[in-house]
Amino acid sequence: MTDLTPPGTLLSHPAGRGPGLAAGDDALREAAVALEAQFLSEMLKSAGLGETPESFGGGAGEQQFASMLRDEQATAMVRRGGIGLAESIFEAMKRRAGDDG
Repeated sequence: MTDLTPPGTLLSHPAGRGPGLAAGDDALREAAVALEAQFLSEMLKSAGLGETPESFGGGAGEQQFASMLRDEQATAMVRRGGIGLAESIFEAMKRRAGDDG
């Protein structure tokens, strides 16, 4: 499957830069998106994605690259909206940064 998402879309809000978003919010959003992608990757791992089948296993190479496949699939899921975790984390970090400043 070809990913038609423009470069840099992963790190931007799905609706673009909305009102009230400062340039410093980009770093918070990047962190939130990365955390959601890592979370989804772990969930895919728990679901068994990338496990080597008993009968037609690809050997050590398949096992080594399974985590990369999961990471890329999780990143693609986040690019397409994910599960909303990144937005919740972003809002929480933004509130926390506002309290510190």
